[in-house]
Order: sequence, then C-alpha cells, then structure tokens
Amino acid sequence: MRKSKAGRVFLVGAGPGASDLITVRGADVLSRAEVVVYDSLVSPELIRLAPSRAELIYAGKRGGSDKSIEQSKLNAMLIAHARKGRVVVRLKGGDPFIFGRGGEEAEALARAKVEFEIVPGVTSAIAGPAFAGVPLTHREHGSFVAFVTGHEDAGKGGRSTVPWDELVAAAARGGTLVILMATARMRATLERIRTAGLAPDTPAVAVQWATTAAQKTVSATLATLADESARAGIAAPAVIVVGECAGLRENLKWVERMPLFGRTIVVTRSRAAASGFAAALRRLGAEAVEFPTIETAPPRSYAVLDRALKRVGSFDWIIFTSATGVESFIERLKSRGRDIRELGRASIAAIGPVTAARLSDYAIRVDAVPDEYRAEEIVAAIGLKRIRDGHFLIPRAEVAREALPGILRDKGALEVVVAPAYRTIKPKRAQIERMRELLAAGAVDLVTFTSPSTVANFCELISSSGAGIRAAAIGPITADAAQQLGFDVVVQAVEYTVDGLVEGISAFYAAGNSGT
Repeated sequence: MRKSKAGRVFLVGAGPGASDLITVRGADVLSRAEVVVYDSLVSPELIRLAPSRAELIYAGKRGGSDKSIEQSKLNAMLIAHARKGRVVVRLKGGDPFIFGRGGEEAEALARAKVEFEIVPGVTSAIAGPAFAGVPLTHREHGSFVAFVTGHEDAGKGGRSTVPWDELVAAAARGGTLVILMATARMRATLERIRTAGLAPDTPAVAVQWATTAAQKTVSATLATLADESARAGIAAPAVIVVGECAGLRENLKWVERMPLFGRTIVVTRSRAAASGFAAALRRLGAEAVEFPTIETAPPRSYAVLDRALKRVGSFDWIIFTSATGVESFIERLKSRGRDIRELGRASIAAIGPVTAARLSDYAIRVDAVPDEYRAEEIVAAIGLKRIRDGHFLIPRAEVAREALPGILRDKGALEVVVAPAYRTIKPKRAQIERMRELLAAGAVDLVTFTSPSTVANFCELISSSGAGIRAAAIGPITADAAQQLGFDVVVQAVEYTVDGLVEGISAFYAAGNSGT
C-alpha cells in the first residue's frame, strides 16, 4: 500500500516590498507551492512565482483589517492543508520571525506535529534604511543598532514595554534606533525618546513604502521629524531611524538617483517574455508591474505547418517574424521527428535582432535582417531579384498582420505559405482587479506595449479604453494601435526592440517628463 505524501509548511519571508528582494530559496519554495497563504504587504508580483495550479489564500493582516483571517483560524488552516499532504507556503512580508507572528505560527505547527521550515526574508527594518541611504552602524557614528516597535508602547498599568531609558542611554553613546509600526504613535514615540535624554538635534529619518515605486523619505531631527513627516504625508508602512547614522543619508542616498526611481511601469508581454523586460526596468529603479495580456498556445491546426515541414527543403526562404515563431517552428520540427538539416538550401530571414539571436541559438545562420524591424522593410533586406519567382515559408502566429505575405506576392513571389505555428490568447489568470485599482488610483506612470495584440487585450481585460493612460510602444504599428484605442503614446522606441523601448523610456524621463 502506497504511503500518503506528508505535507509541509514553509514560513517564507517575502521581503520588504520589491519583488526581486525575495531570497533564492524563498523563490524556489514558492515555485513548488500547492497552497500559498499571503499577507497584504506581500508584493503581488511574487504571487506569479507560484504554479498556476496553486491555491491562493489572502490572509490580510495589515492593521487588523476586516478581511484579515483571525490568527487561530489561520494556524488551523495551515495545519489542515499540511495534513492533506500539501506543500503550503505561508508568505509573510519582510522576515517571518521579525515583528510578525511567524513564531506563533511555528509554535502551532510544532504542537500539531506538522513538519515546517523557516525561510528568512529581508526585513524592512534593514531594507528601509538601506534604500534610504542610511547605514545602521558606522565606526564613527554608531556601534550598535536596536530594533523596536512603536505601536504597542504601553503595557499593563500604563508602563512601557520598551526599555527606552536603557536604549536611549546606549544610543547617546553612539548607536541607532530603528522603529517599526510607529506612524500612528510617531509623535509620542519620538517625544518619549527625547525625554529619555537623546538630544533634540539627533538626526532622524522616516521611510515609507521602502523599496517600492512609492518610497518616500523624510530627513529631519528627533525634534522635527514628526512635523516634517506629517507635512509629507508619511503613513504606514514606514520605518523610523534615529541616530547619528541617519545624518549620513544626504551623501549616501542612491535609489533616488536612479533614472526610473519612483516610476510604476506596466509590462504587458507574455509571462515567459516579460521577466527580462521587467528586470531591465527594475535595474533602472522602476517598479515593474507584470500584467501579461497575451499567452501563447498551439495553433488550432498544425496542418499547414506540417505539410510545409514535409517539403521544407523546397523553399527558397523561411522568414521568422518573432522569437516565439522560431521556438514553435523548432519544437514542431522535433515533434514530427524531422531534422534541421532538412532546411537544405533555404535561406533564413529574421525581422529583428532578437529573432535572429534565437535562430543563432539553434546554430541557424540568418541571411537577412531588415535595417528597420518591420515587415515592410523585408524587401530591401532580401532583394527584389531573390523575391521574384521565389518560394517563401512564413511560420508565425495564427492571427497576424497580412502585410508581409501581400508584399512578397506583389513583388513577384511565386509561392508564399503562411503556416500558423502558434497563437496568442488572453491569459486566464490576469490580476484584473489589481490593475483596475492601480489605474483608478493614478498609480501607473506608463503602460508598455510590444505588439498590437497586447494593446487590444489590455483594453479587453480592464474593460476600458486607454483614455488618459500614458503608453510606450515598441514601434510605429504598435503605437498606432495604442493611439486608436485612446492611449497617450509618449514613448516610441527608435530601435524596435525591448532594449530600444527601455532606452526610450529612460530618455523620456531623463528629459524631465513627469506625471501620469
């Protein structure tokens, strides 16, 4: 009799906000999850790392909102799923054991004899100051750091649960105080520190929404930080740093100097293609929100492609219009038991360097790439003489522009076979409500589009036109599609590639453009 699979719970630190600050181990565990229970401060981008089949459970937990699951019920839920033999990931903002209830959850699992593991995370207590340019220790300005919470300062009988006098005495001799969950009681907490003996002119910093596009930092002193934070609208979640090290921020602040700092940019490419684009934007300081509006799927019929593959060596030219077309063509070639050597005398054309690079990965030499990466420029790349009386195969998406086949026929091609190798569809698991909320709140600076289909599907998914939304388009055809649907296209790539689009976005904001 086969033994049933034992379940296991992973208490995983999701990091302070930025999706790419989760640990490698945390990402690996999340990619294997069958159940994911996540908090409100967890980046929605991280949820994408979970398998599509995983059950997602929102636990709330921010400020005890009405949607929060009661702790005892949450513990029972984790235990129940594990006992069913599932891999459960409890995804907690920051680190599971620092200023959260990860310890309580671990105790409950231990009592229930449920196997569990702890995957540490980057806490906002460290990441917040780091992203604000505030070192927590320094040989000249601070030899120790203390982490405390400020939201439950008063214990039974009105006595403080935080040893402020001892902490302040140590801080006065050269140390740093890091205070979390203190915005609601910021003024009282800072006053308590001051009355305990720390000098009013001690440098102090407040950092809100650290590591995200919404990060806001206020530099002041112990005596003025509460007023300055109120004027700046600092609210939870925020980290407060008090001590001489906070005074180093002016020279050490770095994230604000990044070209796309503070920008929220939506990436609409397919899930498989979005990661590289999103990573490039994040490296420049942007918060990249992945909202795939297309996915690839097999064509409804391979009949045309299969017939072409049987005689693939008879074509003079095979023209690839996308890297996905290359992958789909090669996969079908392999699945039919055919050999790449059967391409024989066929010359290869690629519309764009990315497509050419993908062909190169399969050791397929590209004979023609147009100077401008669109179908209309293929004539100059191949040459009229070689088009006339030629036999052409175009493996491509099931639905695509008809410009290229028409141009080849007009220029005298004897045969043009358009063979569907894949099709694009709307994703089944798009975070539509989240995108609508971001747009309604004016929290999106730019939506990026890499094809007309990404434009059309975006509008269909959010059930709205692009009116009032700034967009960046990879080329003129995509830009025209976006403009027709009402988008304000403020960026159009000079080179019709993702790298060109990133460069265009950077140049747009470097020129001093702002707002949404």
